[in-house]
Amino acid sequence: MGVLRGAEWSGRIFTGEWVPGGGGPPGRAVEPATGDVLALFGLASEWDALDAAERAARAQRDWAATPAFERAAVLSRAAALFAEHAAEIDDWIVRESGSTRFKAGIETAAAAAECAEAAALATAPHGELLHSPAPRVSVRRRVPAGVVSVISPFNFPLILAVRSVAPALALGNGVLLKPDPRTAVCGGVVIARIFEEAGLPPGALQLLPGGVEVGSALIDAPQVRVVSFTGSTAAGRVIGERAARTFTRAHLELGGNSALVVLGDVDVAAAASCGAFGNFIHSGQVCMAIGRHLVHESIYEEYVELLGRKAEALRVGDGYREDVQLGPIIDDRQLDHVRDLVERSTASGARLVAGGAHEGLFHRPTVLADCTSRTPAYAEEVFGPVACVRPFSDAEEAVALAADSEFGLSLGVLSGDLAAATALADRIPSGQVHINDQTFNDDANAPFGGVGASGNARVGGPRANAEAFSETQWWTLRATAPRYPF
Repeated sequence: MGVLRGAEWSGRIFTGEWVPGGGGPPGRAVEPATGDVLALFGLASEWDALDAAERAARAQRDWAATPAFERAAVLSRAAALFAEHAAEIDDWIVRESGSTRFKAGIETAAAAAECAEAAALATAPHGELLHSPAPRVSVRRRVPAGVVSVISPFNFPLILAVRSVAPALALGNGVLLKPDPRTAVCGGVVIARIFEEAGLPPGALQLLPGGVEVGSALIDAPQVRVVSFTGSTAAGRVIGERAARTFTRAHLELGGNSALVVLGDVDVAAAASCGAFGNFIHSGQVCMAIGRHLVHESIYEEYVELLGRKAEALRVGDGYREDVQLGPIIDDRQLDHVRDLVERSTASGARLVAGGAHEGLFHRPTVLADCTSRTPAYAEEVFGPVACVRPFSDAEEAVALAADSEFGLSLGVLSGDLAAATALADRIPSGQVHINDQTFNDDANAPFGGVGASGNARVGGPRANAEAFSETQWWTLRATAPRYPF
């Protein structure tokens, strides 16, 4: 029996048990490739969210008092369950989020890795002994923040939720999870069921799919001390402002328009392979996706031609029923956004090298050459399968072009000269830098996040996770109370 089959989750939210939500009729999990309804899930109301915050605060006290090795054991069991049920979870990711099998496999493997890392975090050193001028023991230590709200997106629904949920739980917090309603099962129900089966105490994790009013309640609730949000820059600004009213820490992982800088001394075929993968993975619906291909003028036309050939050769279709490299765009609204950017870009002078067409939600991988700063698809985050290519003449111009963006999430630099590539990368603001690789990279033990309009979050790895989901406390101990001159 699978982790979802046989459980009473259909049409319900999770509060420690599966109960009807107060947000109206159940939501529908829709398969983008076919339009079929796969399942029903519960919708929470604003009052459900506020009640959940109170419940989580109560459960959190006991969970934080649970010995660290017992918390680690729950996270280890969750990691094993993700691996055990990977095939079933992959199916849900493929069907509900429009993924390919390859991309779904990345998510389930990453979810298991995140839980394994979190298990180690639970028992990692959590303080240090300080020198003190007084006769006392002085310690800097980290303590749980309290209740953490996780608001996650549709594109990588499992991993972008788990990478906050798992370390927050490991450190002794209670967690309220609001997945994107478009992927509420693979980005929400799956996680709740895994931790339920792993033995997490009731109330420590709660699942609350819903609309804007639910998200607002999960920020405003007085018990919530940290909000971890992954999504658009526009939404992140609103969430950051709202959280600041109650001095709630907001970890914001936002949009991107990442640059791949291709110097003139590369293997052009390998560079085009990096460019195609980093741009078209999951139909470009990735914050780390390459938004701008900056290519040295000496190899520019060859790179454009090879990238166009790769785009034309990629198979687009239903990842559940076909062997494809790209699945559908998530919904009509996102498709219209991609179409509009392509149409306005070609109208403004960009050269259409490949793609540009769509059939239903299936948009062909598209290559636009001769882009400028005024090309809409070059200047904005597309979140779709569109590659914008632009030439540069020297390193100074490459740096200026790559740095000319409000975003700063991920950067790739391809070159046969590692010293030159490193020197160039050091001059471009970015939360992540990949020398001789494309921009789509994520390791469970590495800090992830951006700068500028790409946000202020860092999650991943013991140090970043501890800083994100705990508080620093100064703690002292004397053998006896001193006498003061009062």
